[in-house]
Amino acid sequence: MRFLRRSSAEQTASTDSENDAEQSAEERAQNHTPKKGKPTPSRRDAEGRRRGPVPPPPMTQREAVKRARGNKDERRKAATERRERMMQGDDRYLMPRDKGPVRAHVRDLVDTRRHLMGLFMPLVLIVFATTLAQNMVIQQYATLFCLALLIMMVVEGSLLGRYVNKRVRAKFPDHKDRPFSLGWYAFTRAMQIRKLRVPRPRYTPKDIAKIG
Repeated sequence: MRFLRRSSAEQTASTDSENDAEQSAEERAQNHTPKKGKPTPSRRDAEGRRRGPVPPPPMTQREAVKRARGNKDERRKAATERRERMMQGDDRYLMPRDKGPVRAHVRDLVDTRRHLMGLFMPLVLIVFATTLAQNMVIQQYATLFCLALLIMMVVEGSLLGRYVNKRVRAKFPDHKDRPFSLGWYAFTRAMQIRKLRVPRPRYTPKDIAKIG
């Protein structure tokens, strides 16, 4: 009887081991990933496939010059388009310091007013011209005039900064720009000649009533 019991126990153990072996084989078969049958393409080949076939090399020098001129014209056209979009005030093409509705509103506030600071560029030319003059009286008067004009420009810039910050707080109460940053931005734009401002002014001093 003991022999029979031992045999049955051995049979049960062997059956369990066979079942475990079958389960492990099934798991390996499920987790096994079949081979692709071909090597993975390199990054250069994949990019070339996405971009399309590579054009053949030019056969003659005239063809090479024509192809280079065409690429140059395309780059020039793209640059011109980006420049025009930037001049129109498109945020996608503006510099980081010019982006956002707050900066656009500051530009509109500056462009709808006439500023003495717009004489900064002509003032630089006057100072340069007076340094070339041999008459000391002309140099002294020109120096005093430039000094007085600079003081007036500083005072006007301070008043402009307060005005801009007040109007911006009224329209954008949740803005995070610092007052000095907005004031300096307005000051630097007011110093530029109107025709040279980037982006191009959307309003004139006659449109001051349109600015909210």
